[in-house]
Amino acid sequence: MSALPPTTPQARTGLSRPDGSSLRALVVDDEAALAELLAMALRYEGWSVRTAGDGSTAVRTARDFRPDVVVLDIMLPDFDGLEVLQRLRRDTPDLPVLFLTAKDAVEDRIVGITAGGDDYVTKPFSLEEVVARLRGLLRRSGAAATRADSVVTVGDLTLDEDSHEVTRDGVPIDLTATEFELLRFLMHNPRRVLSKARILDRVWSYDFGGQTNVVELYISYLRRKIDAGREPMIHTRRGAGYLIKPAESR
Repeated sequence: MSALPPTTPQARTGLSRPDGSSLRALVVDDEAALAELLAMALRYEGWSVRTAGDGSTAVRTARDFRPDVVVLDIMLPDFDGLEVLQRLRRDTPDLPVLFLTAKDAVEDRIVGITAGGDDYVTKPFSLEEVVARLRGLLRRSGAAATRADSVVTVGDLTLDEDSHEVTRDGVPIDLTATEFELLRFLMHNPRRVLSKARILDRVWSYDFGGQTNVVELYISYLRRKIDAGREPMIHTRRGAGYLIKPAESR
């Protein structure tokens, strides 16, 4: 699995702390590879992130780091996520928490929400879903402020990361959630060739078992909506990947 790109000033969600500083997220999961993948995805959003592999470390880190939001696995090696939640809320009663639960663990989800967790996602999940859920939690909690740079522009194509509106030359374009995330990733990396593996890591599930032809399929969907009847913006570099750049004037 290829690494996500390093955080750049362009790679932002349009959210920040009210004082303009980067949002802080604490990721708690005893699967180190998964915790680091989540951390990399959030750093790509421009957030400051720390990780913890057990409950006691999570509580200590939270007291020092003062996160704005926590991603918390219910099953941990020392004490469970529900106990972690209770300890975190003693210090910060309104701290937003997104629980990670095992697939089809309905009882875990019910108990977690009842115990005060704000939301949950079920493993396996997509990075896109986790980031979207965290944005929603932060907005509802008032911990985040919308920044003016939430609109990304490449040529005559614009994408609003907060409203999820996309236009080309002023004409609205309707996209599915996956199409939007794929386009967003391309637009944050204009004129840069992105491999299929890199796109798959960023847009699809962390343990997605499909073939990379799903990337080709969604690129074709985007082309039909973005480039149909216009000078193309999405280009293929055979054997290397895809890129987006402003359309060339005729």
